[in-house]
Amino acid sequence: MTPANARFFETPLPVVLHILSACVYAILGAFQFAPGFRRRMPDWHRAAGRILVISGLMVGLTGLWMSLFYSIPYSGKLLFSLRLLFGSGMVVSILLGFSAILRGDVARHRAWMIRGYAIGLGAGTQVLTEMAGTLVFGPPDELSKALFMGAGWVINLAVAERAIRRRGE
Repeated sequence: MTPANARFFETPLPVVLHILSACVYAILGAFQFAPGFRRRMPDWHRAAGRILVISGLMVGLTGLWMSLFYSIPYSGKLLFSLRLLFGSGMVVSILLGFSAILRGDVARHRAWMIRGYAIGLGAGTQVLTEMAGTLVFGPPDELSKALFMGAGWVINLAVAERAIRRRGE
């Protein structure tokens, strides 16, 4: 235990739930976007979708909880705000996607779920944006760390929006 990770040991449940639900969300979610898989196995798609709504909401809500209640050493006001913005955006996207499918609106369901998934995968892209930023600009300070992490979410959402628009949804 170090001062940087003491918060995880004091209150481990949110981080454990965040990691476990993020693994389920990232892996199982990838199969939801395979059109042939969805067509051949619609019952599986529905069942997996229910699991993904729960795990995605858990990812977003635990991320928000950790942002609000963990003292994060390298986090400034901008990164704190970005975490709240994108965490809330993920939760809202999943809820809007779920609501759309309950109304039978498949196109809106797909679009909102793509957005939610893009935000959820932001951590993976953030590894790349932070690594690239560090290689180009050197070790990050509070502002550049926030910008590198924000870039991960923005890149994912830009790709998601392009995919949504290309399909005409």
